[in-house]
Amino acid sequence: MPLINDIPQLDGVYIFSNIKSVHEELTKKWQKIKSVHTNLADLCEGLQSDIKQYHQDSISMSFITVNEMASTDNLNQLEPTFMYTQIFKDILVNMEHDELAIKNFMSYCRLNDCVSPLYIDRFEKEYISQLAIWWYTFPSNIYSMLNHGLRTMDADIIITMGFFIQDLHHQIQLLYQKQVNSYHGKPFLVYRGQGLIKSDFEKLQKTKGGLLSFNNFLSTSKTEDVSLEFAGFASTKADTVGILFKMSIDPCLKSTPFASVKEESYFNEEDEILFSMHTVFRVGAIKQMENNNDLYQVELKLTADDDQQLRLLTDRIREEAGSSNGSHRLGNLLLQISQFNKAENLYNVLLEQTSDNTEKAHYYHQLGYVKIHQGDHEKAIYYYEQGHEILQKSLPLNNHWLATSYNNIGCVYESMGEYSKALSYYETALEIQRKLLPSNHPRLAGSYINVGNVYNHLEEYSKALSYYEKAHEIYQT
Repeated sequence: MPLINDIPQLDGVYIFSNIKSVHEELTKKWQKIKSVHTNLADLCEGLQSDIKQYHQDSISMSFITVNEMASTDNLNQLEPTFMYTQIFKDILVNMEHDELAIKNFMSYCRLNDCVSPLYIDRFEKEYISQLAIWWYTFPSNIYSMLNHGLRTMDADIIITMGFFIQDLHHQIQLLYQKQVNSYHGKPFLVYRGQGLIKSDFEKLQKTKGGLLSFNNFLSTSKTEDVSLEFAGFASTKADTVGILFKMSIDPCLKSTPFASVKEESYFNEEDEILFSMHTVFRVGAIKQMENNNDLYQVELKLTADDDQQLRLLTDRIREEAGSSNGSHRLGNLLLQISQFNKAENLYNVLLEQTSDNTEKAHYYHQLGYVKIHQGDHEKAIYYYEQGHEILQKSLPLNNHWLATSYNNIGCVYESMGEYSKALSYYETALEIQRKLLPSNHPRLAGSYINVGNVYNHLEEYSKALSYYEKAHEIYQT
């Protein structure tokens, strides 16, 4: 135990032994030893209960303070997961998924051993969009796989499960539309009990009056006692605060869809209200419970889509991402906030999934851009040339995309100090642009500066000055 007790990846140790009294002494000495069992059925029940608690505690959250909401000009100040899940949600619920989506998901599961082969075969045969909630609640590891992907912002998992996220969201939305009249326009309460590590609890305390987003699909209960059990158990764990979220829901607000899933869930005895991903609440009172320093009640209020502060924030995120294409928007956002490793993962996944040459060329060029910022110029050249080769085969010789491609490759060679190669690419780009653009176009000025910079590096100053002057003339007009 001394060798494994402090390993953070290890949540708990369970002992199965006929000599219970001897081993129970170890539970007092080592925090990671959860329990000792002499009966296999009891051991399985204990494991299932603790796994459920683990999933309950590991849901991803983002905290947006009042000050952060007021300064939307600098998105780098916001928690990245808040932005990622907002954009992922925008993209995934509107993307078109063909019949290969399920097959790609099955292949991914088999390759990465994510789900039992028995359940993979069953999913492939039986899955339809109307059963998304059933499969989400069915103990097949699909639930934990999806939540892990959303918690860690694993682009590979999220994109591969995009069809399932869309189906799950739409099924919740349809159920909400069927059920909304049953609320008779009256606000109601739902509850969620879980643990927060103390550093996250400190963030939550600073977020009072601000926003809290649950970045996964959010499971809540109409029964306070059930949720309080989860919170109470979590409060007994080291470095963890038990939280009972008390959530006020106005069914008349246009907001993230939610629905009672009792009839659709695998566990149809539970009175569960399931919210779609990226549900945003405003944080209210935070109160200590039962004189316990590690147990708190937190009041939350569901925000409306037209909440002014939330609207300003989401509009700014969407504006920053740009582009009408969902995948391009996400990639742009990741690059904008300097998340180059995640952008690289995203573009590699998209590259594998597309057969469209224009898309392939775009993804290669984006990967080249990523590699420049990662300091890997050789790899940047490789990706840019892969994209360039596709463009040369599919576009006329005089085309804006080709000119941009020549400029990109020239830029990398210039950064590497290979000025002769850089000059060749820059001059070719300039030649194309001269044929396509008016003589006073700003892009021409940029290309003149590129060529001038290389001549400056080569110490051919009169030539450099000539190109700088041409650029200057354009900027003066």
